[in-house]
Amino acid sequence: MRYNRAMRIAVFTDIYAPWATGGIVSSIQAQKRELEKLGHTVVVFCPGFDSDDPTVVTVPTFKWLKINETAVARTPQEIETAILDQRPEFGREFDLVHAHYEAACSIAGIRLARRFGLPVVQTMHGREDMAIAVNVAPALRFGVAEALDLLHAQCLEHGVEVERDQFQAPTLTRARMWRLMVNHAESADIVVTPTRHFAEKLRHYGVTRSLRVVSNGVDEDLVTQEFQVRRLEEGAPLLMLWNSRVSHEKRIMPFLKAVAQLQRPYHLTVYGDGNDLKKAQRYARQQELAVEFRGRRPRTEIIRQMGSAQLAIMASYNFDTQGMTLLEAKATGLPVFFCDPNMREVVPEGSYVLAAGPEPETMAAALEALPAGQIEKMSRVMMAHREEALQSAQIQKLLAVYQEALAGRG
Repeated sequence: MRYNRAMRIAVFTDIYAPWATGGIVSSIQAQKRELEKLGHTVVVFCPGFDSDDPTVVTVPTFKWLKINETAVARTPQEIETAILDQRPEFGREFDLVHAHYEAACSIAGIRLARRFGLPVVQTMHGREDMAIAVNVAPALRFGVAEALDLLHAQCLEHGVEVERDQFQAPTLTRARMWRLMVNHAESADIVVTPTRHFAEKLRHYGVTRSLRVVSNGVDEDLVTQEFQVRRLEEGAPLLMLWNSRVSHEKRIMPFLKAVAQLQRPYHLTVYGDGNDLKKAQRYARQQELAVEFRGRRPRTEIIRQMGSAQLAIMASYNFDTQGMTLLEAKATGLPVFFCDPNMREVVPEGSYVLAAGPEPETMAAALEALPAGQIEKMSRVMMAHREEALQSAQIQKLLAVYQEALAGRG
């Protein structure tokens, strides 16, 4: 059965507010705009949004509690009650629910969909097992993971067990987070992931639902300027750009330690903030590195700066499932550097520098060995694949997922 009229989509996400940063926010915003251009109605339910935009609904939010400066939604039950008070005809107002993330707001969306018999599409964005393992103090990690898993199980059924193994769950902490992620995915009708490698990991740990790979995309309105092939003159500084959170999991400190070993001239511009920002700034000052920290800035400014950079940097390892940094670099024709071999799925062959490992010494060696002439060759490859990174190139795949979900419900 094909759903021929314009769709009415309820998006539930725990991360969206306009001042929030990161790939999840950028992806949802780009999808929303592209769907609306095609005549579909999209209403986003999220915490902490302060705006007059009628297509964004603020759910009950903790007043003082924030995680990395991001607003935190209250319990799923409180969210459901508030939404039904405002929209008692929720089941008639929407055709399907698209949930992002695995916390309270997304859980509430899934539960509301079940109540009204609406299909659920769930996008699994990130590696929550690694987020806990990297950002929580060792003595607290298992307790935090266990608590999150138990709270999640009180709201959505946990029918899949995940045991420790030597693949991606070598500790009880990470096994608990994989259990949470897998059972969250099992609550949906169709599960979307941005890359094949992440889909394979979810399948490995027990996801039985239909898994569809739909890449995130870059909003075309962000990349309207003309981009030229990048070139690096022999002996000139290599202009690098960091466009990720300045955080522990994104590995800003190992990369700065790599930069400190460089003998070649360079300049690194760092956009974003995060839990390692002050530490990174202090280290850069102490080592007298050619690094400029610009903090959290509008995406338009960052994209403009990408037009004059020569290499985009992504230093995370076994954490990112795709990375908006790579997609934005692809959309602007900018070569990229990374040390996670899984990221080869995201950008075309010949457009990137892949370090042999995640250690500072290995990253420094890869940057030191990069010939100046290689920048132009990599940029030409990226320029030839620019349109693939745009949300408009991915939206029909997402619409096909929606059609499949609606057909499954008859």
